[in-house]
Amino acid sequence: MVLISAAVCTKSGKTIVSRQFVEMTKSRIEGLLAAFPKLMTSGKQHTFVETESVRYVYQPMEKLYMLLITTKASNILEDLETLRLFSKVIPEYCRTLDEKDILDNAFNLIFAFDEIVALGYRESVNLAQIKTFVEMDSHEEKVFQAVRETQEKEAKQKMREKAKELQRQRMESQKKGIPMRSYGNSSDSFGMSSSMSSSSTPTIGIAEIPKPTPTVSSKIAPTKNALKLGGKTRDVDSFVDQLKSEGEKVTTLTSTVSSAASSAAPARPKSDVQMDDVHLRVEDKLTVRIGRDGGLQTFELAGLLTLRVSDEKYGRIKIFLDNNDQRGIQLQTHPNIDKDLFRNKSQIGLKNPAKPFPMNTDVGVLKWRYTTQDESAVPLTINCWPSENGEGGCDVNIEYELENTKLELQDVTIAIPLPMGITPSITECDGEYHHDSRKHQLLWNLPVIDAANKQGSMEFSVGSSIPGDFFPVTLSFVSKTIYADLKPAQITSVDDDSNHVKYSIETVLYAEKYEIV
Repeated sequence: MVLISAAVCTKSGKTIVSRQFVEMTKSRIEGLLAAFPKLMTSGKQHTFVETESVRYVYQPMEKLYMLLITTKASNILEDLETLRLFSKVIPEYCRTLDEKDILDNAFNLIFAFDEIVALGYRESVNLAQIKTFVEMDSHEEKVFQAVRETQEKEAKQKMREKAKELQRQRMESQKKGIPMRSYGNSSDSFGMSSSMSSSSTPTIGIAEIPKPTPTVSSKIAPTKNALKLGGKTRDVDSFVDQLKSEGEKVTTLTSTVSSAASSAAPARPKSDVQMDDVHLRVEDKLTVRIGRDGGLQTFELAGLLTLRVSDEKYGRIKIFLDNNDQRGIQLQTHPNIDKDLFRNKSQIGLKNPAKPFPMNTDVGVLKWRYTTQDESAVPLTINCWPSENGEGGCDVNIEYELENTKLELQDVTIAIPLPMGITPSITECDGEYHHDSRKHQLLWNLPVIDAANKQGSMEFSVGSSIPGDFFPVTLSFVSKTIYADLKPAQITSVDDDSNHVKYSIETVLYAEKYEIV
């Protein structure tokens, strides 16, 4: 069905509320609605009226009509069913079916109409779902707002305490006659370095001090020109040297940027394979989504075999493939590959054996895909168990277990989200961890997970938090062992199977998206 418009009108033809669902001019809609009362025939009981172009489907409701305007090609039975749903919606928002009550609740009715019909087609919803969608009441949102207000209050209190501390230090330094270094106003100092209050030797970055004050360095000569990109950094260097001489720990911007870049780099291994004239690359990427209470929601494996030929004399070759798959992975060859040869002999060669493969180009010759809802297919399971500790925070236990012991996962990083502005207290950890305060994450780093190190756990506590704050947990890793049980066995010349061709091979498995939600 194609629903043009839905309207509530009086029996005299006055339109109270109207909602349009398709592209049509306002004058056209008004004309269709104005024509409806003229088409009504007294003394006859029916629920629809047709014209040359549209169909009016209506239902009386005391002094009102619930009216739908549809195309003549729509299914009348579906039209009547949709009309009944519209008629049930109106009493849910209007106590009395009169013109005043309809006008008072016009926006709620329009929102409900939009949940029933989208772009002229009915949505598969019932009355209870419509009420839920229109209310848009979220318990998680209320909890988040309450937690956020608490965190803001705590931050303001810390900021006031920090301001008092800086003011006290300034007064003491003035009494002793010692010049006081200025770190800006109290709110900036709190925002720049949360560790100032807990560390006697604060760490100061160059980017945090864009303009040194005269009290900090009286030896720096004032410059007439403003700071320019690519200009000389002599003043900044002298200022940094003075800070170092005073015992401050100065972090250079270069090291900060390099460390941030290394942490944000994609988890894909660098190739250490010496490439021959014929080079193969086998790549698997995993997309896994698991529920926090168990249950596999998404599992998708996508693989690709690429060939690169660097010497023309090896252009006419074919690849022998060992396929030991037992899971039912779907294989698909490139359109130029001989499908019969692959299907019957598990060999990859061109349809026209006389033609060579392209030179110096990575050519995808075979790809595969595997999806399942079987939880045994998950290579690595993560169990994150946050529990409230009765003090307004949570104790979190998280553990991993390698289910597929044939794999050796490298550079594994498990990222656990944290509430904003909260520092976790780690009580136990297998491996290493890092608190990324900018991204509000706790990063659990494990160099290798294999059959000899297939289990591990970490425990930590976080204040001012609820269990939902620690999801979704994301996972990244790489492996030189692919998930699919496929591997190239040998490469030979097209003309002679006994003429083996030397080749290099690179295999990689990585997690494109691996999360526990």
